[in-house]
Amino acid sequence: MSKVINLKRGLNIRLKGDAEKIFGTSIEADKVALKPTDFPGLSPKILVKAGQEVKAGEPIFFDKNNPEILFTAPTSGEVLAINRGERRKVLEIVIKADGKNESLDFIKADPQKLSREEIKEQLKNSGLWPFLKQRPYGTVAKPGSSPLHIFISGFDSSPLAPDYEFILKDQAGTFQTGINALSKLTDGKIHVGISPVQAGGFFSAIKNIEITQFSGPHPAGNVGIQIHHVSPINKGDIVWTISPQEVIYIGRLFETGKINFSKVIALAGSEVSAPKYFRVIHGTSLSGLLKKSTKQEIKERYISGNVLTGKQVDADDYLGFYDQQLTVIPEGDYFEFLGWAMPRFNKFSISRSYFSWLNPKKSYRADANLNGEERAYVMTGQYEKVLSMDILPVFLMKAVIAEDIDKMEQLGIYEVIEEDLALCEYVCTSKTEVQSILRDGINLMIKELGN
Repeated sequence: MSKVINLKRGLNIRLKGDAEKIFGTSIEADKVALKPTDFPGLSPKILVKAGQEVKAGEPIFFDKNNPEILFTAPTSGEVLAINRGERRKVLEIVIKADGKNESLDFIKADPQKLSREEIKEQLKNSGLWPFLKQRPYGTVAKPGSSPLHIFISGFDSSPLAPDYEFILKDQAGTFQTGINALSKLTDGKIHVGISPVQAGGFFSAIKNIEITQFSGPHPAGNVGIQIHHVSPINKGDIVWTISPQEVIYIGRLFETGKINFSKVIALAGSEVSAPKYFRVIHGTSLSGLLKKSTKQEIKERYISGNVLTGKQVDADDYLGFYDQQLTVIPEGDYFEFLGWAMPRFNKFSISRSYFSWLNPKKSYRADANLNGEERAYVMTGQYEKVLSMDILPVFLMKAVIAEDIDKMEQLGIYEVIEEDLALCEYVCTSKTEVQSILRDGINLMIKELGN
């Protein structure tokens, strides 16, 4: 019987537009892209040129700081462009898909019969290694390191998040193959966190994992929260994380000897006409997904990821490397006269100054309006109400701003990345960009102490 951890602190943001558990019409990817900006601290070295033909699994670039970590083509086709920004920073490598999805050949084998080094080489050569992220810092795992444990969150509690039980059904065998491969990479355990409603579901039949149930509001589904309550990270500790769909990638690789970067994402949000699930190629162009899918009643904001941690994108942009949902909400580019003084029956807030607390089950059509500007950073106690960790988030933020590395270590910088403090940013009266500040602190730690 799995252990149950009850989390009291947090906040479920109830938004309209949850994806119905059906699949939309399959959309063939016209273009896909890999974006080095999706990887914190990465210094890319490009290996291809515009006009070059590539196959799925063929190296596109590598990290100059870790040359053995390769980033490979999600599908076969022609390298269309290498787009750069200021100071020639590489923003994206765009591939025009040929529709064949031809793959390079890799080892087809039972991972239980392979050594740790053979599995590592397979993952590195195929481009699957970047899906393994390490804590602390939330960066791509270092192949030379050995994690204490590997953590997988079997559910996502963020707003409008996809349902993994629906996505993973009928793929238990492939998932088990992926788990068998991962089990060779650590001398510890593979921990999987699930919600109480998943008890007896998909993950209950999987071997070589240790299941823990987490009940409570968001961020209960964040893998960082689960690590904190199962095996807290101390200085010098390293754990790895990976999402369930990425485990499927690994399973497919060992079962077929081919790379298949297809995955299921949720197209959700109040401005989507019929929110549902779609099967797409990794890094797919969003234009095909969004065409005729949104209401177009008002100006819309497109977010690759969820509303708390996702990135704002254009309609002709590409899905982020780790993102498993595309969210569409109103832009909110308006001025609301006396908005702060209105009763606001149709606005959601953690504060009881709005009347949303009288109807706890209502869903809202939220927009991206900040309702004010950044203000003085004050002590309110709001952060602690929504963070299910035994740390002091305000003091940690102040230590980061002061660039006090000793204090940052003492206050828990090793345990958190942006997604863990996203709710703190959402409820912040001062409109402080908590996630950006935290990443600055993490970058400082890497610069001064290494990772």
